[in-house]
Amino acid sequence: MKYDLFVSDFDGTLVRKDGTVSEENRRAIEAFRKKGGVFAVCSGRMLPSILPRVRELGLGGIVGAIQGAILAEIDTGKIIRCNAFSHLCALRAVTAAERRGLHTHIYTEDQFYSNMDDVFLEFYEKICGVRAERPREPLSSLLSGLKPIVKVIVMLEKEKRDGVYREMKEELGEEFYVTCSSDWMVEILPAGQNKGTAVEYLCRHYGIPLEKSAAIGDALNDYEMLERAGGKFAVENAEERLKEIAVTVPSCEEHGVAAAIRKYAMKEEL
Repeated sequence: MKYDLFVSDFDGTLVRKDGTVSEENRRAIEAFRKKGGVFAVCSGRMLPSILPRVRELGLGGIVGAIQGAILAEIDTGKIIRCNAFSHLCALRAVTAAERRGLHTHIYTEDQFYSNMDDVFLEFYEKICGVRAERPREPLSSLLSGLKPIVKVIVMLEKEKRDGVYREMKEELGEEFYVTCSSDWMVEILPAGQNKGTAVEYLCRHYGIPLEKSAAIGDALNDYEMLERAGGKFAVENAEERLKEIAVTVPSCEEHGVAAAIRKYAMKEEL
């Protein structure tokens, strides 16, 4: 095969808007694995949200959660890597969001906390299948009593996303990785914690050269993953920045993952 490792984003790439994975995608993944390929998912979702979904697909091995900052065994749920903020960096990220009055979440390895109970949170909980803790006090005041914080996100209207993204990126600087995982979400992680480093880890773990890996995604948080992988694919519904460096395949609604696997990943090299 041309690629021995195929890493896919989940929302907007592998899964459709109705929350399902198409039979075409399922069959392509199964065929790829039967030929000896390793199929992995790396998602922005927290581990308790993505773990049940990859188990539904019958996948084993390792799953990436929270942009790859957490890597865990699918069968056991055991976390094998978790890269979190220092307390001071977490505080900087949270207070930057609070100062702007933004809908904000903070994430530990297994829980998340929201400063607002509104339609954004209702929508997000429905998608992820995980309920938030809703403390009365500001999130910044909770940090010292929680497990280490792995990620901070803000949820906002689509038209405000790019402006907040630029502001946060400029204010927080090089100690932070600021990205967007959807039209209505800006995410903040420790610098270096992105899906690209997760691809590198998976290649080392499975003994697969980077050039024999492939990745597919749709959002800005997938850029580093595509950048590092040998094969680079973007679904038709992807952000334009991804399409600039990747082969464009059909949208998530039209089984783009299956198309990339069958047309490119399983193609025998000449």
